[in-house]
Order: sequence, then structure tokens, then C-alpha cells
Amino acid sequence: MYYVYLLRLEGIKNKDFYIGCTSDLKERMKQHLAGETKTTKDKNPTLIYYEAYNNKYLALKREKGIKGSGSVYMALMKRLGLK
Repeated sequence: MYYVYLLRLEGIKNKDFYIGCTSDLKERMKQHLAGETKTTKDKNPTLIYYEAYNNKYLALKREKGIKGSGSVYMALMKRLGLK
């Protein structure tokens, strides 16, 4: 399985989100929580959403779709009650 996931990040002055893709969500979360990921280090990442796909192509396509389109991103945020 491949996963597209959304993390809530908390910095000193901001609340932001991180969107990623992985084949091992548990291991990737361990990396994020241990501060091994530059983008999420020291930002208290919290997993708030994920989608599972049975092939890498579909997962990467979804991740790029969310990151590349404001309307897709906002639709996801609205569906999750985050914006």
C-alpha cells in the first residue's frame, strides 16, 4: 500500500500543514516525530488524515494534485473542517 498523508505542524507563530506520500506510514511518522525530516523538525507534527492506495502511481498523482491545485487543497481542508 501507498499512503498520501496530511500532518498539522505547529511552529512558534504559525500553524501549517505538510502533505506527503510514503509506502510505510508508521515508519514515516516515526521519522517525523524523531525530527529526522527537515521540513517538519521542531514543528510538533500530528497526523490528521491519510488516504491509502494500492499503487505508487495513484498515490503520487493524488499528492501532486493536492499540492499543485489550490482548489483541490481547499476542498480537502473544507472536507476535514480545517478551513
